[in-house]
Amino acid sequence: MSAEKPLVLLVEDEPAQREILRYNLRSEGYDVSMAENGDDAMVLVDEIGPDLILLDWMLPGVSGIEICRRVKSKRETSDIPVIMLSARSDEMDRVRGLETGADDYMIKPFSVQELMARIRTQLRRTRPASLGQALSYDDILLDGETHRVSRGGEAIKLGPTEFRLLSTFMEKPGRVWSREQLLDRVWGRDVYVDTRTVDVHVGRLRKALCQHGGSDPLRTVRGTGYALG
Repeated sequence: MSAEKPLVLLVEDEPAQREILRYNLRSEGYDVSMAENGDDAMVLVDEIGPDLILLDWMLPGVSGIEICRRVKSKRETSDIPVIMLSARSDEMDRVRGLETGADDYMIKPFSVQELMARIRTQLRRTRPASLGQALSYDDILLDGETHRVSRGGEAIKLGPTEFRLLSTFMEKPGRVWSREQLLDRVWGRDVYVDTRTVDVHVGRLRKALCQHGGSDPLRTVRGTGYALG
C-alpha cells in the first residue's frame, strides 16, 4: 500500500464488477483492498482502516447494510465514508441505506465516471491533502499541491516523511493516532519499520514547527501516540 494514496476498500461479490471497479480505482490513483463477503470486509475495516468503503448491499454472509451499520456505530470507524452500491432502486431502499449511515448511495447500473466523482467528493471531506487541497490549523498552513508549509507566515522546510505526518495530523485535528496507525498511513502497510521510527520523525516535525517560535502544537498521549491539538 502506498503511503500517500487514499485507500479504498471495495466490497463486491460479483467478480466482473469487482475487477472493473478495481481497475478504475487504480487508474484514478487509489490503492485498493478487496473483499468478496461481509465477514472478510469487517476484518479488513479493522485491519487496514480504509479511507473510503465502496459497499455492495447484497453480499454473502453479513449484508452490506449491516456492515454499514457496524462501521458507523463504532467510534474508531464512524468517520470512514461509505458509498453503498445496490440494484435496489426503490425509494425506501435508498432511504434505508442513507439512514443506516451510508454517506452516498448509487443504483446499479451506474456511470463509473460519476462514481469516481462522488468518491472525490467524499475524500475532499476526509482526506483533503491527498487531493492537493490546502489545510490550516491555528497559524499553520499546508498546501497539499505545492507541498509548502508555513507557520505564522514563515516558511517551514519539511522532509517528505514529516510532510506526510503533518498532513495526517492536520486532516483530523484532535484525533489521537497510535504509532502503528501512523506507520500504516505515513510509511505504508508494506514497509517494515520499528514503531520508534515514528517518535524520531515526530521529534523532527516538532523541531521544524517551532523553529520560528510558538508553542508545540503536537500532543503526546502517554501509552497511545500523538495528536495535533
